[in-house]
Formats: sequence, structure tokens, C-alpha cells
Amino acid sequence: MRLLFVVQRYGPEVAGGAEAACRQFATRMSGRGHQVEVLTSTAVSYVDWANHYLPATTELDGVRVHRLAVHETRSADQFGPLNARVVFGPRPAPPLMQRRWMRAQGPRLTELPVWLLRNAQQFDAVVFFTYLYHPTWSGVPIAGALAPTILHPTAHDEPQIHMALFDKEMRHAAGFAFFTPEEEALVEGRFRLQTESAVIGIGLDAPSGSAQPERFRARFGLGDRPYLLFLGRVDPGKGSDEIERFFRAYKEHRPGPLALVVMGEAVTMPDARDDVIVTGFVSEDEKADALAGALALVQPSYFESFSLVLAEAWTHGVPALVQGYSEVLVGQARRSGGAIPYVGYGEFAVATDLLLDDPGLRRRLGESGRRYVEAEYRWDVVLDRYEDLIDRVRDRWIDPIDTVPRPRGDSAHVR
Repeated sequence: MRLLFVVQRYGPEVAGGAEAACRQFATRMSGRGHQVEVLTSTAVSYVDWANHYLPATTELDGVRVHRLAVHETRSADQFGPLNARVVFGPRPAPPLMQRRWMRAQGPRLTELPVWLLRNAQQFDAVVFFTYLYHPTWSGVPIAGALAPTILHPTAHDEPQIHMALFDKEMRHAAGFAFFTPEEEALVEGRFRLQTESAVIGIGLDAPSGSAQPERFRARFGLGDRPYLLFLGRVDPGKGSDEIERFFRAYKEHRPGPLALVVMGEAVTMPDARDDVIVTGFVSEDEKADALAGALALVQPSYFESFSLVLAEAWTHGVPALVQGYSEVLVGQARRSGGAIPYVGYGEFAVATDLLLDDPGLRRRLGESGRRYVEAEYRWDVVLDRYEDLIDRVRDRWIDPIDTVPRPRGDSAHVR
């Protein structure tokens, strides 16, 4: 098949979860023999969408990548007040204001509509990642009229998903790929979908066995201290501020060697102290080293469609503490048996005590998570589901041109 993936950012420097998932699916489908192309922006940072790459067509890991320039960078001074009014103010915001919000959120790729109009019909399927941003909002209605179009919403129960702005986008997708049953239930309940869909999940590779926790400990001066690992975008929206507060409170009541390692692209920077180690963005090898040596992963995010870092921790046999207010994370914990959900500081403290004091429990949780990932999220299993979904969407899709009444007589020619 010839497949086109559309996503707001794409590349090895891009740390976003949805964008990383898109790159994995594109690369893996190419490895299965499909002809895969990507349409994306020249941006790396989602904070301002500043142009980073050249607007050009290149190749990355066997995938042809078309980059379109971002029309304008996002200004926090302009977008912040508008976002507060539209998303968190009186609802519903007027339709015109919602559209202003979408344009301000970005990234606006002014060449994207014309590109899709000229090229979408050449593909057996067009796949969009993430419902939230401008390329998907503006692109799905166009591609959906020209080719079988599939949307990975990567949705969670956030205020934005309840905006009427997204109704049209969802109606024009011919199929939906979900990461978890909780995401499927949310999107189908919100938009009353009646179309092809499947819970696909995300594939993971088994660790290579070359992880060296001692190397990570030596680099960041951890010695033999136990540590909790926060891994991902260091952003209040991902729970980084909350977990830092919980950790500080825990250490005030229970002094000891336990450390918190904060690893990932920093939007906000935690205050420096001896037991909070901030690594910034690291290589895949360093991430594997850190995971392999952790007491547990902490995943405090309230808004997830699928936690890839949680599944990555399980591949190393490492248990996790997860945000109990997130239905997705609680669902992943329940199905795997590999994590302890917590609600509030008290439960976080008790769960941390359990993992520190009971190595057997820690080992059982980690092994249960490992078995779950091996059964559900091997890439061959995930991609089999994916190809089946694409085939079903293609079989059901009706080209709008075929629905136009033709004149009587010769059906092959208009006279």
C-alpha cells in the first residue's frame, strides 16, 4: 500500500509522544514493504512552532518526508489569553472565536490544503495523528473527500475535546485508530461515531539487554541511591509540578536516600536540590540505562491517550506509580498488573513506601508488566491489527465521485 501520514512535527529531535508514535508507525509500515510518506511542518518545538528544518522533501529511515513551512510562530502573549478565554472561560465560546483559537494554536501550514488537494488521491490511505492541532483540523476534511482517511485522535478527557470546533473533523474521518479502550470510549461517546475503528495500541521493542544502570548512576552522581523516574515532557500539563511537590513532601516526612530523576524536554525547570536530579533530553541509550535502574517510574499525567513511557518501563521489568485520576493510566495498570494507581499525596506516599520496603512486590509488579507488553504490544501484533483496520477502511470507503449521478446513455462519457 501507499500510505501518507500527516502530523504536526516529525523527526529524531521531536520528543512528543504522539509524534514519536507517528514516526514509529511510519517507519515500521515502511519496513513491512509499504510505500510510506509523511507530510509535516518544519518545526521542532510545539511551544512556538518556530521553523527549524528546511521546507523540503527528504528521506528518513526509508520514509519520504515532506516538510511545509510554518506560516507564523505562536506567541504566548497572544495565545495565552485567547486559550484561557476559549478553553477555560464561559462555554461554549462563539464559533468565530474557536476558529481564531485554532489558528493561533497552530501550527498553520498554508501550503497544506493545496498539497493534499493535489496529492491525497495518490494514496491508498491518509493517516492523521492527533485531533488537536491545525494540520489535522484543516486537513482531515480535505483528505477525507479524496482518499480513505484514518485518524489517531490520541485523545484524552481535556476541555478542548468538548469544543464544537472538532465535530466536522471527526465526521470526515473514515476510520479511527485508538491506543486504549478508554480512548475509544471517550471519543465514541463524545462524537457518537459510527465508523470503522480498532484499539491498536503502540508497539515496543524488547530491550537489547545492553542497558547499563551503573553508567547512568555514575554520570549523574546517584551512587547506589534508589530513585523514582519521571520521564517525558517536563510540563505542568504532564504533572511534573505535582510530582515534584509530592516528592518534596514525602522527603520532609521520610528523610532518606530516595531521589527523584526528572528526564525529558523541559518546559518548566524544577528547583535544584540534592535529591532532585534534572537530566534534560537524553539519548535512547541513556533513557534505557535510567529505566533499568529505577525503583519505579512515576507517571503523574492527568491527560493520556496511551502512556508509552509506562510500557517502556515494563519492558525493563520496572513497576510504576500512576495518576489515579487518569482513566487511561488506571486501565493500563489494571490490565497489566504492573503499576499502582494513586490519588493525592497520601496514596502516593503509601505506594512509595510499599515499593521501598517490599522488593518482592516490586519484582512481581515489574514482571507482570513485562509479560503484558510482550503479549499485547509486540510490533508484529500491533501492525497486524493496523493493517487489518486500514484494509477495512479501504473496503468501506466510497469515493464521492462514484456517488455523483451520471447522465443516461453512455455511462463512461459525459456528452
